[in-house]
Order: sequence, then C-alpha cells, then structure tokens
Amino acid sequence: MARPTMAQDIERRIKELILDRALGPGDPLPTEPELMELFAAGRVSVREALKALQAMNVVEIRRGFGTFVGSLSLTPFAEGLAFRAVVRHGRGEPGLLELMKVREALETGLVGAVSAGIPAEDLAVLRSLVATMEAEAARDGRVARATDRAFHLALYASLDNHLLSEVLDAFWAAMDRVRTTTDDGHQDPVITCRQHHEIVVAVAAGDGALAASAMRAHFDGIRSRLERHPAGGDYGVTVTDRLPDACLPSAL
Repeated sequence: MARPTMAQDIERRIKELILDRALGPGDPLPTEPELMELFAAGRVSVREALKALQAMNVVEIRRGFGTFVGSLSLTPFAEGLAFRAVVRHGRGEPGLLELMKVREALETGLVGAVSAGIPAEDLAVLRSLVATMEAEAARDGRVARATDRAFHLALYASLDNHLLSEVLDAFWAAMDRVRTTTDDGHQDPVITCRQHHEIVVAVAAGDGALAASAMRAHFDGIRSRLERHPAGGDYGVTVTDRLPDACLPSAL
C-alpha cells in the first residue's frame, strides 16, 4: 500500500481537528498560516488538502473570509454514483441496474419500519402527494418526478433519521442524472398512481410485509426493462446529455 502524501496526511488531521473540537457546518477553522504552523507543513500541501476536502464538502473556503466546516452534504457521493453508473452503462455493463437495485433494497427494507407506526400527519402528506400524482396524470399524462421523489422522501420522515434522508436523496439525485427514457416516459401514470396508493394503504394498515411487497412491485417495471436492456445504447443515454457539468471529467 502506498504511503499517504503530505497533503493526504493533512486532510486526515484536519478531519481529526473538526472532531476533536466538536465543530459543525459553518464553524470557522484555523487560518491557512495557522494550519501550516499547527501541522508543520508547507503552504502548497495545506492548500492541496483544503481543496480536496472542499470537493467532499468537508470544508468551505470563502475567499476573503477564511475557511469553515463545510455542509458535509452527500452531493459528492451522489455525483460519484451517477458518474460510475453512466460509465459502466456506456460500456454495456449493468451500472444503472445495479444502482436501481441498491435503492430498491434500501427502500423495501425500510418501509416495514415505517409501517410500525407512522404519524397521522405523515399519512396526510403521503395521501396529498398521491392526489397530486393523480392530478398530474390526468392533466399532463405523466407523474412529475419531483412529486414521486417527494413521496419517497416523505415516506421515511417518521424514522427521524437525517442521514437516511440524505442517502435516499443522493440515490434519487444519482438516478435523475442518469435516468433513461424508460424510467421517465414509459411508465403508465395510472399504474404509478395505483402503486403509490397501495404503498400508502399498506403503511396505514401497519402491514409491513404488504408495504414491502407494494414497494417491490413499484420497482418491477424499471428493473425488468433494465434487465432486458442493460447497455446504454438501447436507450441512447450518453454521459454528456445525462450528467451536469460537475460530473464530467473536465470538471473533476
């Protein structure tokens, strides 16, 4: 195993500093000269470490103001998922299918916990979102992905797990960036509405097994299409038309 570079060692020590001082997003970090003195390191190594940590949202560099603890969001994680999936998909490998299966496993496993005791107010939100889906289907002939996404995020709100919410949203963001036409326009909106309605009915009844079954059925369509056509060429998906600039090699 290769030895870490000076910059990598400083990255580790800055993370340790954040933990040791119990700092959180937005809290100020030592200045660049202070970090150089603290770690007995040169300016180049400190700057390299800070730039790497900034790319991971661990730190935020505000020109003219200093360096602060970053948002710690999972955006880089979502970008990495998206880029990996698209590269593998473009090579004829099941990158999108794998991504979808991970999300399916996560949601199918979690919906049972939700069914154990979802608050009435959360049920009301879910029912309202299903009603919105039905209105969109009738008006536009499709269910907006934003509404679908809001439903799945609201479904797990009662678990009160901030990390879970971020992970689920990261998967949604990644899937959105690499979605194929089959995952956006070929799903019958009537079926989409019915599937979400069935999830709500099962959760409201406190039937975890039924809720998991309904969630699994919700993924059946896209899974079967990707299993039949795993390669990118089947749907005309390219890296440049599916990924934002931040995901492209020139921006890495």
